[in-house]
Amino acid sequence: MEGTNPVNKKLAAALSGGAVLVLALSGCSDDSNEKLDSWAKQVCDAVQPQAKKIEAANAAIQKQTSDNSAPADVQKTDAKAFQDMSDAYKAIGDAVDKAGAPAVDDGKTKQQDAVDELDKISKSYADLKGQVDKLDTGDQAKFAEGLKGIAGELDKLSQSGSDALKNLEEGDVGKAMAKQESCKSASATPSAS
Repeated sequence: MEGTNPVNKKLAAALSGGAVLVLALSGCSDDSNEKLDSWAKQVCDAVQPQAKKIEAANAAIQKQTSDNSAPADVQKTDAKAFQDMSDAYKAIGDAVDKAGAPAVDDGKTKQQDAVDELDKISKSYADLKGQVDKLDTGDQAKFAEGLKGIAGELDKLSQSGSDALKNLEEGDVGKAMAKQESCKSASATPSAS
């Protein structure tokens, strides 16, 4: 049993890092234009349920981790969580895509970069689900070793999307998003701390 728990904790920690990406939709708000406010509302309203989904996936993994569960249970929970995360990031990418370019300088480029990055993250989580599915739950040591590899990839993944999202949320776009109730409630979740 020994090898799994610290590795699972690392996995859970890496995962919650990834959730912060989505929940980083805040900033200080003031003036903005109506067109941008409307764009921000559309994106924030779409992000909120997905942020909740990501948070729930994190919580499921952390609960399974703290229970010191059997490898088969960890595998099942992790696989479902990664699938949920993949779906959520895809949905956020689709929402940013559908909203169109925000009315700011380089809006189209920022939007496209964010969509590409979110789609990439979605695919990466789908890949991780595939890797978890293939882990050998009959061999405790091998399972722990496999989880360790996945945790390492998660660390990288949790950092990869932040740049494009940061770029999208700079300046006026960030201010407009910060005004939206749905973005406020998405960023007020415990995972963001």
